[in-house]
Amino acid sequence: MRKRKPKKRILNPDPRFKDPMVTQFVNNLMYQGKKSTSFSVFYSAMDIIAEKTGEDAHQMWKDALKNVMPAVEVRSKRIGGATFQIPTEIRANRKLSIGMKWMIKYSRMRSGKGMAEKLSSEIMAAAKGEGAAVKKREDTHRMAEANRAFAHFKA
Repeated sequence: MRKRKPKKRILNPDPRFKDPMVTQFVNNLMYQGKKSTSFSVFYSAMDIIAEKTGEDAHQMWKDALKNVMPAVEVRSKRIGGATFQIPTEIRANRKLSIGMKWMIKYSRMRSGKGMAEKLSSEIMAAAKGEGAAVKKREDTHRMAEANRAFAHFKA
């Protein structure tokens, strides 16, 4: 067990929306330390969303993230030679980071031209409650529900 918890780093808000959550998302989106590239990809995606839907892109992104964030997950635990999948609640900050990572992962897997295009279409799909990232959350919830019988083992 660790002696003390690591200090929580405070993220600076992004220049356009003044939202630290956007900075966290961009940090997850980033490859090889190219933060400015990540910001331009994210903002391009926001512009595409605003252009296509005519709605507030930032709000749509937040809604999409809310639809992707899981509430429960399964953790593996060995008990008497058998491995059980035990459903556990997820902490708020872990929910957020999992949601962001899933959204980025499934955006990258989408077909389309350029990351901004892919990201914008994944965000629009997730905001409507569809798309691969939302499906991933539903699958995770379904797995937790199926293994509810083992909840009393609690990891």
